[in-house]
Amino acid sequence: MLSAFITHSDCARHEMGPHHPECPERLGAISDMLLTKGLLDYMHTYDAPLATVEQLGHAHSTRYVNDLIGASPTEGYHALDPDTNMNPFTIRAALRSAGAAVLATDLVISGEVPTAFCNIRPPGHHAERDAAMGFCFFNNCAVGIRHALYVHGLERVALIDFDVHHGNGSEDIFRNDERVLMCSIFEKGLYPFNGETATGPNMVNVGMPTRTGSDVFRAAVTDQWMPALEAFKPQMIYISAGFDAHREDDMGNLGLVEADYEWVTKQLMTIASKHAKGRIVSCLEGGYVLSPLARSVAAHVKVLIGAD
Repeated sequence: MLSAFITHSDCARHEMGPHHPECPERLGAISDMLLTKGLLDYMHTYDAPLATVEQLGHAHSTRYVNDLIGASPTEGYHALDPDTNMNPFTIRAALRSAGAAVLATDLVISGEVPTAFCNIRPPGHHAERDAAMGFCFFNNCAVGIRHALYVHGLERVALIDFDVHHGNGSEDIFRNDERVLMCSIFEKGLYPFNGETATGPNMVNVGMPTRTGSDVFRAAVTDQWMPALEAFKPQMIYISAGFDAHREDDMGNLGLVEADYEWVTKQLMTIASKHAKGRIVSCLEGGYVLSPLARSVAAHVKVLIGAD
């Protein structure tokens, strides 16, 4: 059975100014790499739909959603913070990105596909219930997870975040939600400068010092994530898949390599196979240097689709 590759050309129309690291070229670099490696042969490509206000409202307040849509400029840029700008195409791209997570949820739960990778932007894990920040507007994984809980009736869902930056938005949305277990690693001292103290019992936050590398990363997953996941027994797993912890990405300094992303995906596949009928939805987050980003995604997707 083919896995899902979900994307949309609208996601490449959003841009935040010259030389901004969260650039449209990220998506093309990933697609080209997956095509070159033959991985798209194992995947069915779907166009991401536009998320509805109701779907967004499962993770964000209706007022925030309406205010953000209303702030869309007709030309030029509208700055939400020093690093996060809207252009006239941003809202449509953000709606596609959140819609991709909803579609992925529907496809995986229905059994039409076993797993899904959403090649989307803008990313989402910094978007809080009532605030856009850190290149993020809507929290894509959170919208997908709440869709799984509210619409499909799942009772236990795990969110895994291996971006180099802490997913503060996801933590804000899911703190103390006993239906969701969030496991994250991130580099200490980086934006958004929090996460080391978990805000709820359903959070397994592992802040790691600069230049810790593969061994420390793998130990954190083995010693802290895996026991929590085994105890929680998730019915589905979502991945906030950021690749900016790669040693060639200057956004962070954790020093990971492609083999680490391959390894952690295998660990998550083991949990999914045991407890979640193999169901995983992965959504692109960070990763800003095109070559290591594309290589790392390929390593991740190769395991996700069972082509390894």
